[in-house]
Amino acid sequence: MAVSTKTIAVAAAGAIAIASVAIYAVSSKRNQLDAFANCRSSVVMGGGVIGGPFNLTDENGRAVTDKDVLDKPSLVYFGYTFCPDVCPTDMARNAEAVDVLEEQGYDVTPVFISVDPRRDTPEVLKEWTNFMHPRMIGLTGTPDELKSVAKEYRTIFQVPENPTDDNYLVDHMTMTYLMLPGIGFADVFNHEDSADKVAEKTACFLDAAQSAN
Repeated sequence: MAVSTKTIAVAAAGAIAIASVAIYAVSSKRNQLDAFANCRSSVVMGGGVIGGPFNLTDENGRAVTDKDVLDKPSLVYFGYTFCPDVCPTDMARNAEAVDVLEEQGYDVTPVFISVDPRRDTPEVLKEWTNFMHPRMIGLTGTPDELKSVAKEYRTIFQVPENPTDDNYLVDHMTMTYLMLPGIGFADVFNHEDSADKVAEKTACFLDAAQSAN
């Protein structure tokens, strides 16, 4: 069963459209000043449009903030460990991209934010993320904390309110966000993007950021 329902898909399109419209009027001028213009795969520009501060719990049970976690270039994904198909596929892709980038001399952190705190305890997250990649960071939080960070990232999810057992599915969007320290949101990758594409685009942003400094 696909993780995203029709409602989620429509909301995803709406979220991207809203962000695009908000910057459309100034996009031409900003592209001239945007050091990352040649790297972007979408019309949604960075500079705080997506992403923001958060307070969550990491896979070791420690309270962390965005400053603690996103201190390096990061690939951020929202999902859940009991996801039967899309989440493990996307996170394996992100882990592969991180390894490709490491071979090229880039240090990028894969981050997984679980939207299913009922089942994804820190212990469960740690086992899952360690299996996916030794440097992957797993995060969770209270329902209110997760709603807050999802709002910052313009993403949505829906956990069943009263599941009858532990085999329930969680509807969620399937985007990966490239976040850069000191800059914030850079670009977004879709489920269809390959590991090579994610690595290539990420390297472009890192090179451009280095050149701009």
